[in-house]
Amino acid sequence: MGLKWTDVNDIAIELYESHDNVDPLTVRFTDLREWVLALADFDDDPEHCGEKVLEAIQMAWISELD
Repeated sequence: MGLKWTDVNDIAIELYESHDNVDPLTVRFTDLREWVLALADFDDDPEHCGEKVLEAIQMAWISELD
């Protein structure tokens, strides 16, 4: 079963592992959306994403840095 937009923490872990040299605060939401869509395990409708979801993913990714 693939990742959905609601799997914020799992997406953040995947992004942390695949973009380990990137500061999540420097990533534009348009790029973040594309990176999520490019994840091998991601399997959800691209249209079901909004700014609040991307913000939650970004915050979870920042938490992974700690």
